[in-house]
Amino acid sequence: MIFTARSDGVLDIDGRLAPCVLGRSGVLPAEDKHEGDGASPLGIWPIRRVLYRPDREPAPQTHLPLAALRPADGWCDAPGDPAYNRPVTLPYPASAEPMWREDHVYDLVVVLGHNDDPPVSPMGSAIFLHLLHPEGTPTAGCVAVGRSDMLDFLAKARPGDALAILEAVRG
Repeated sequence: MIFTARSDGVLDIDGRLAPCVLGRSGVLPAEDKHEGDGASPLGIWPIRRVLYRPDREPAPQTHLPLAALRPADGWCDAPGDPAYNRPVTLPYPASAEPMWREDHVYDLVVVLGHNDDPPVSPMGSAIFLHLLHPEGTPTAGCVAVGRSDMLDFLAKARPGDALAILEAVRG
């Protein structure tokens, strides 16, 4: 199945439409995406796995590969680093985003297969489906949804599924 997140803020979860938030700079074709631009990359991205904060969330009901986050988990976002767009252990000598966050945004994270096979610097890193910021603010290039919508997504998603980030049809 391919789930779709549209640039007008709608995520299609197997026929049920849910609100979502995308990048603060909107969407861009994947070939134009670069590190730090704040845009969500257009395209169809395979779902790789799910990460969760075991101190805040029980393991979610899902058929997807699942792993518990640890306080030292990070994601390298340093173009040119050998671990670019890969998980790392913090502290890390190059720039890396902490995955263990205080704001609950990464309490549930779906890792998407954007720029990961292999990663090309600086075409963007850490593109996830994650929880909505408490203030509802746009993401740095990911897709974000509310907790109940995330749990519904996780229950319906299966290995081999993907998330498409699409430009909304205007008309």
